[in-house]
Amino acid sequence: MRAVVIREPGGPEVLELREVAEPSPSSGEVRVRVRATAVNRADLLQRMGLYPAPPGDPQDVPGLELAGEIDAVGPGVTEWRVGDRVYGLVGGGAYAEKVVVHARAIAAMPARLSFEEAAAIPEATLTAYDAMVEQAGLGAGDNVLVNAAGSGVGTAAVQIARALGAFVVGTARSQDKLDRAAALGLDRGVLPADGRFADAVRAATGGRGVDVVLELVGGNYLEEDILACAERGRVVVVGLVGGATAGVALALLLKKRLRIFGTVLRSRPLEEKIAAAQLLGRRIGPLVERGAVKPVVDAVLPLDRAGEAHRLVASNATFGKIVLSV
Repeated sequence: MRAVVIREPGGPEVLELREVAEPSPSSGEVRVRVRATAVNRADLLQRMGLYPAPPGDPQDVPGLELAGEIDAVGPGVTEWRVGDRVYGLVGGGAYAEKVVVHARAIAAMPARLSFEEAAAIPEATLTAYDAMVEQAGLGAGDNVLVNAAGSGVGTAAVQIARALGAFVVGTARSQDKLDRAAALGLDRGVLPADGRFADAVRAATGGRGVDVVLELVGGNYLEEDILACAERGRVVVVGLVGGATAGVALALLLKKRLRIFGTVLRSRPLEEKIAAAQLLGRRIGPLVERGAVKPVVDAVLPLDRAGEAHRLVASNATFGKIVLSV
């Protein structure tokens, strides 16, 4: 089968399309004929040698999400049949024509989606829903701040929060991204000025502040998040593109009784990945089916242009996801 292989740690030029051995499913596993995958920042870090895949997943083939058809089932698998259309997350290896995954760690594809659209759903929506709703308890009537609202996770978060009845404030690098996010349900857009946005966020919420922050930037944004929070607010740190360290106003943290915590999907144990797939099927799938959450695809490129896709994601100029057709 064909797969994009990381020749050695480095830039996008180290990604090579090669013929590699086809995997076979073991007990409790299925093999998926991948029709589309999407590019995530974790793929870029893996390519550079900074974020290895979890043990047991391909170390030299990136790719965290997939959409395709089951083409083989392992012993003991009863819930899937060859030909079923599925999508979901894997620890790595999705930049390939075929990948093996645990049978309970994938979900049925919404019928309304193409493979390219479906590939843009799992990582973005699961990250956003799990962080905001499952962990931070976002609900109807809450105010939420989504930093990097034009990113893949950001565009999903805006739609999910709006579907749940929250008031959604978002930041982005450009007014164009904020305008496009408004079409997805963003109630107020804020352009950070020299990295500052807390005052504008509090003004957008009538001075109350936000109950939940989905932090996709990291770095010095965390200090502004604390200032932007309402009492007993929750800040969920997911991304670190703006830096891996931050100053924290501890006195304000105490005064507001805030909670700050981090989350990641890729390195979770199998039982938690199975739970995430159930979330994808039971909570996110219905939102997609009724059109409340739509995939946001900036561009679709063929698998042999994976290097170009990585450059696009690294540019920070994209809106939504970059998808690879396999």
